[in-house]
Amino acid sequence: MARQPIFNRQMRVYGYELLFRSGIESLFCGESSERASAGVIVDSSLVIGLQELTGNRKAFINCTSETLTKDHVLLIPPQLAVLEILETVEPDDGVLAACRKLKQSGYLLALDDFVLTEKIKPLADLVDIIKVDFRTTERDERKHLIRRFASQGLTLLAEKLETREEFREALDLGYSLFQGYFFGRPETISGRDIPIFKLNYLELLRQIHSAEPELKVLEDTVKHDAALCYKLLRYLNSPYFGFRGEIHTIRHAFTLLGFSALKKWLSAVVLASMATDEPEELVISSLIRANFGEALAPTVGLRGRDEELYFMGLLSMMDAILGRPMAEVVGDIAVSDEIKKALLHGRNRFRDVFDLIVSYERGDWEQFERKAVELKVDEPKIPPIYFESLQRAEHFFHT
Repeated sequence: MARQPIFNRQMRVYGYELLFRSGIESLFCGESSERASAGVIVDSSLVIGLQELTGNRKAFINCTSETLTKDHVLLIPPQLAVLEILETVEPDDGVLAACRKLKQSGYLLALDDFVLTEKIKPLADLVDIIKVDFRTTERDERKHLIRRFASQGLTLLAEKLETREEFREALDLGYSLFQGYFFGRPETISGRDIPIFKLNYLELLRQIHSAEPELKVLEDTVKHDAALCYKLLRYLNSPYFGFRGEIHTIRHAFTLLGFSALKKWLSAVVLASMATDEPEELVISSLIRANFGEALAPTVGLRGRDEELYFMGLLSMMDAILGRPMAEVVGDIAVSDEIKKALLHGRNRFRDVFDLIVSYERGDWEQFERKAVELKVDEPKIPPIYFESLQRAEHFFHT
């Protein structure tokens, strides 16, 4: 199970499309797409917990004809779900009747990879959201679909957006929801200055990860940044840590945590502070990758290097946060050569782990399987590690 965010016009997460891995050997080999859809419903509603998986946002569930007509989706409360009807679904009488019943029950319906044809019109009259693939649809058709359906009260979702330029185009055309990897791509402008407050946080990251960090200097830096101080103390006083008694001072926090843990959590707080003018999903995704990498360390033969894998994940979207090439970002911070090489697309063990993490989060199951074989990872062990990483990231960000 993985998830992909769907944004609104304010670049806030509206919901997540849930992506299900149906081909893990010895578990799901040979399953049909219908059983895969049913599997994502059962896993998300009964096993994992849909609210935890999506942070109480909408869950977009891929639905086949069987999923719709056999009432599988009724396991999910209508206020939490958007039922995404796949482009392979034939709009026959049974499917149309099932969709009307689901609409009456309060479910939102969406059409995936929408192409306007006579055959699909009966379904288009029933749904609430139309998803338009920007990779396969011409610009004139994107405009036409907005004119045709937005006036009828339908929500149009632009999917497969890869760059911020494509996001802006969809925004200007009038699309309301957006899906793709555009939020994770840097917007580099020649000669662009990094704001002073971000430069200060970059300097703090340098201090944290220098060869011989000075705790007194770190303490003074954190103490003189009210926002940073507040965030760190609030986080450390959360139930996640379970310290006896409240932590009231930065020195107390430093003493209780120990430098290794302090380095990790302070880096995460600094990242969140640097990204205040960017979509929150950038921070959450970075934290998921960091937690994922840290937890994978023993599994991928990198026991004892979990801290480095954590920091690699944390830095992996810093180019998008700063609007600077990754080469400049890692050049400004004292990170290991393995991390630098991995983040700059070089080949090493760290890069293999990074590719495994990214392929999993994107639901690119073929690439994930290749990387799992290369790293000699037992695939069924990965989903619970991913879910725990997701939970920890959501907890950190919303504490």
